Amino acid sequence: MRKMLIATDGFLPRWDGIASFLNQVIPRLEDEFELSIIAPNLGEMTTKYKAEITRFNTARIRLADNYYASLPNPFVMAKKIASTDIVWVQCLGPIGVFGIILSKLKRKKVVLYLHMIEWEVFPQSQGIDLLKVPLNTLTKALSIMLYRMCDLIIVPSSEHVELMNMAHVRCDKRIVHLGVDAEKYKPSHSKEASKRNLGINPGSFVIGYAGRVSLEKDLKTLYRAYLRVCKKHKDTVLLIAGGGRPELEKMFANKPNIILTGLKDNLAPFYQAMDAYVLPSLTETTSLTTMEAMATGVAVVATPVGFVKEYINEGTNGLLFPKKNSFALYQQLEFLIENPEARVKLGENARKTILENYTWDKTADKLRYIFSSVLGESLPHP
Repeated sequence: MRKMLIATDGFLPRWDGIASFLNQVIPRLEDEFELSIIAPNLGEMTTKYKAEITRFNTARIRLADNYYASLPNPFVMAKKIASTDIVWVQCLGPIGVFGIILSKLKRKKVVLYLHMIEWEVFPQSQGIDLLKVPLNTLTKALSIMLYRMCDLIIVPSSEHVELMNMAHVRCDKRIVHLGVDAEKYKPSHSKEASKRNLGINPGSFVIGYAGRVSLEKDLKTLYRAYLRVCKKHKDTVLLIAGGGRPELEKMFANKPNIILTGLKDNLAPFYQAMDAYVLPSLTETTSLTTMEAMATGVAVVATPVGFVKEYINEGTNGLLFPKKNSFALYQQLEFLIENPEARVKLGENARKTILENYTWDKTADKLRYIFSSVLGESLPHP
């Protein structure tokens, strides 16, 4: 059995997009590869995998939101990499950077999954306008240098292939979409009961968001739109199923009709209580939470970022609004409140989109095929 090392700076027990992705993919690859994982030590893990896990402590200095950089031991990593056949890197944190560099030094195949555009996310997450341009320039140069060291980059959409080509990243690129567990994320039998379970008046209209509370998610735009909605619809609730940057959390904490839950392991009950889901992000690659909300049958309103604008068909399975435009978001939310039949239809079509196109089994099949091709083996094309 071939050996694979997964090098990741995002992992359980801290739930984020990378951790959720790996939690679905790892069990589906364990029968094909002898897996080992290098990850940050973020606390006690309750989820168990067959894979051997090496965890490194993190620095006490917060780099962004609730992100603390890991402190990998390069000698330990080098030994692990020397004994594997292929290294799969998840992002360009310290573990990912060492994973790419040491893989090339050890002449090992290295594959990167592009979960984020590093030079868009990192400068935005710092919250200092004067630093955005220099940080963008520096982060982009370092990222492209590391991308060029990879044997293959897995991207979520054709747009990201073009982005890599424009950056003169010559290695092979393959498109693999994220999936959704449609059995876990499904409509509630009773939305009123789902609201009651969270302590929400079943007659209230619930506007929701799930995930990290961070600068690049631009939750200020959502907050402004919500305040405008409340002027006309007093029984509207804003449900933030997430947490992150403390100064942003204060914007929602202890406010009437606003619920801030903190980061949650299971978001399904929160999606089921929502009447509308909003993604106000300034940058995304895929946005797994948006796809989960769609699978739950919730009407989605999102910015046209990354792959989101490809899987949301405006007016058919969701609605779009321009970045940082709280008035346009307000108008879309007002439409959903005033047109319940259209809202229900958007949610039904959203779930249908996910069921027909985006499952974790499809994702895993494509990954197996790609890894086998990188290793010079042949599997039937999924």
